Amino acid sequence: MTRDFLTALAFVAAAALAAPHVGHAQTFKVEKFDIKGDGGTDYVAVEAATGRVFVSRANHMMVVEGATGKVLGDILNTPGVHGAGFAPKAGHGFTTNGGDETVTMFDLKTLAVLRQIKVGPGLDGIMYDEPDDKIILTNHSRPIGTLTAIDPKTGDIVATVELEDNAPEGAAADGKGHIFVNNEGKNTIQVIDAKTWKATASWPLAPCDGPTGIAYDKPSNRIFSGCNKTSVVVDASTGKVVASITNGTRVDALGWDPSKKLIYIPNGAEGNVTVVHQDSPDKYTVVATVPTFAGAKTIAVDPVTHNAYLFQPERGPVPPPPADAPPPPPGRGGRGRGPQGPIVAAWFIVIKQ
Repeated sequence: MTRDFLTALAFVAAAALAAPHVGHAQTFKVEKFDIKGDGGTDYVAVEAATGRVFVSRANHMMVVEGATGKVLGDILNTPGVHGAGFAPKAGHGFTTNGGDETVTMFDLKTLAVLRQIKVGPGLDGIMYDEPDDKIILTNHSRPIGTLTAIDPKTGDIVATVELEDNAPEGAAADGKGHIFVNNEGKNTIQVIDAKTWKATASWPLAPCDGPTGIAYDKPSNRIFSGCNKTSVVVDASTGKVVASITNGTRVDALGWDPSKKLIYIPNGAEGNVTVVHQDSPDKYTVVATVPTFAGAKTIAVDPVTHNAYLFQPERGPVPPPPADAPPPPPGRGGRGRGPQGPIVAAWFIVIKQ
């Protein structure tokens, strides 16, 4: 852990806005803390009641004080960890561990591990469906993706739903018995009935390409889907795309601050975040582009403090292979990133208004 941090002020001016209450440039303060530690990353998740942020680190989950970047704890033995979900009423947290196909259930107060739940392949996304009191997993399983519902009190699996795509990403609940799931491969949202655990609808999201992050806004009854280049807003009653938002690429999450009416879309390729104001249910204005760090593509927003959090390791050069190392095998290559350099800094990024 280190107390050293890099602070920058990101000043962003919006173009003239139609709505008078958002017709001013919005200013954001960006702080970067080097929290050290090994391992790459996927999702970050914030526990709004405490301000703690859970940062996935390949085989462990770091717990960080959001306001200061201070490391508070570490949950070990989470191989291939992707994300964390919190069930406050039960006092339990959960992590999705793709490496051994398990979910870790832990005590929210002490971080003590309570149970390892065997689920199956493809574990990735996770969220808490508070109205239905279920932990929801979205799994890149084969041959078809699945949604898994877990009882947050016991850790028991209560339902498994087959989806239409083997790349389901984020999920969000509307509090009316529906769960919405982004399907990255088919560019759709599927609607799941939380009582029957059946898929009841599939909505195309064009012009969205590769929907990942998702959020639901109850007052406007709108779904926000984070996509590469063009994110979309969907009417949750009809499935119709009612607005589109221009943003960057390598988007893998989406944050929503309901009281500020701000959407945060992290653009990993560009190393920035597109901040969008909801002027009305069907009108959205980009009010800022906030610089973060190249590769930072997931995000979490604390609705209490209104801080947004990202994380991205910084790597040094790839070391040269030993002189006697055999040449790499021939082939066309694949989707892998190839050799990576050592982690030289682990940037915990805080966006504040």
